Amino acid sequence: MPQPGQTADFFRQPLAEMIDLYHPLAVLASRLPWAQIEAALAPHFARQAREGRAVAQDDLFGPSVQVAGGAVAAAGRPRLPIRLMASLLYLKHANKLSDEELVQRWAENVVWQHFSGMRFYEPRLPCDATQIGRFRTAIGEAGVEELLKATIDTAVTSRAIGPAEFERLIVDTTVQEKAIAHPVDSRLLEIARHKVVSAAKRAGIALKQTFVREGKALRRKAGGYAHAKQFKRLKKTVKRQRTILGIVLREVGRKIKQMPQVPAEALTALHDLMQRAERIRTQQPKDKNKLYAMHAPEVECIGKGKARKPYEFGVKVSVAVTHRQGLMVGARSFTGNPYDGHTLAEQLEQVTILTEDTGRSPKQVVVDLGFRGVDAHNPDVEIIHRGKFKSLTSAHRRWLKRRQAVEPAIGHLKHDNGMDRCWLKGSMGDALHAVLCAAGYNIRWLLRAIVRLGLKGLFAPLLARLWIWAAALAMATQARRTRCGSLGWMLR
Repeated sequence: MPQPGQTADFFRQPLAEMIDLYHPLAVLASRLPWAQIEAALAPHFARQAREGRAVAQDDLFGPSVQVAGGAVAAAGRPRLPIRLMASLLYLKHANKLSDEELVQRWAENVVWQHFSGMRFYEPRLPCDATQIGRFRTAIGEAGVEELLKATIDTAVTSRAIGPAEFERLIVDTTVQEKAIAHPVDSRLLEIARHKVVSAAKRAGIALKQTFVREGKALRRKAGGYAHAKQFKRLKKTVKRQRTILGIVLREVGRKIKQMPQVPAEALTALHDLMQRAERIRTQQPKDKNKLYAMHAPEVECIGKGKARKPYEFGVKVSVAVTHRQGLMVGARSFTGNPYDGHTLAEQLEQVTILTEDTGRSPKQVVVDLGFRGVDAHNPDVEIIHRGKFKSLTSAHRRWLKRRQAVEPAIGHLKHDNGMDRCWLKGSMGDALHAVLCAAGYNIRWLLRAIVRLGLKGLFAPLLARLWIWAAALAMATQARRTRCGSLGWMLR
């Protein structure tokens, strides 16, 4: 049915008539607060006012100065609908898809298009795959937290969860691994040499020796010696790689001073790479604050005591779920591998902000022994863990038995929503990815709740009655035309 102020399209069938309006995703599309999401994200895309420039001119009244190019410009391509881009982020992390796979499947799936706010089927890509990343960067961490908050508010308004459940949470930490190769000294040294040489060429610096052939040969030898457990030869090979990298760094440093003019951007990039390469050249196995990847200096080596994976390379992420229903109400990344207990205050601050519309705030937090000793830093919250078992009441001991419920939630967060590997750049990419994975987890949680509770779309009964009325009217019209045709034949 056409919306108010719109005319019907006689050549295309609306999506609402093509799909099952009781499909969980179609029901969720009518229950998410899209207007709230658009109002929260619209300021990030508002056109900025320009100061303009002063232009001197002469006219009949004499010389004067006018401001040209000021105010808000109306030029430029109009942006895509915010609901479309927000729904693409929801679908991407709910189904663990890459940006390219996401836009391809969106063009084939009519239910996804209805979820995104489309009225008619569009046999084309919703946008270029790169625009999803630009939209994610533009809204920032505050914007993706609004997307997570919308899923929490939807769970409350749909009565899939009670507001009282936000008073008792389970908090735990995990590692969000970065998209880097396993750090090996030989490989890091060869990559550092290659990156510095390439950056020097872009800056217009001609090097006497680049050691390309020897570098490749040493990398191959190091791999063979390590596989054969010939560690003395391996140590000698890695030492030569360090020497080569030092020769390249010193030559680049000398020739930068001799260059009359070097482009500022190229010079800045070269200095950054040289600092990272020097860290790789000088670091030893037992050093602190080691560099594990040239392109991701924020990566930390974190050990969580897993037998199958003693060390993980990424950032620490804290997650918070409700005690009974397991709804994700917080996800936050922390750089520098802090102690688990020191992340609790910031995690609870995020949860309080995301659940402020429910009128409830956390009062009890069930955690593991990694959160001991932080009661003084969180005076408004009762922290329950196994170390206090003798002083706990019977109710507290019952609550403590459900602490392990956060573990499968973390498993699904990694396996189903993409937290097992972060491909986004920098610390900001880690923060955005953690929150978006939690939003995708909540979308799947809401879809299951819709099926479990038998929820319906807010306008599904009305649309169904209108569709039945339109079908009955069409059948009556066809029957009348048939009777009129038969009567005319008889008269002839």
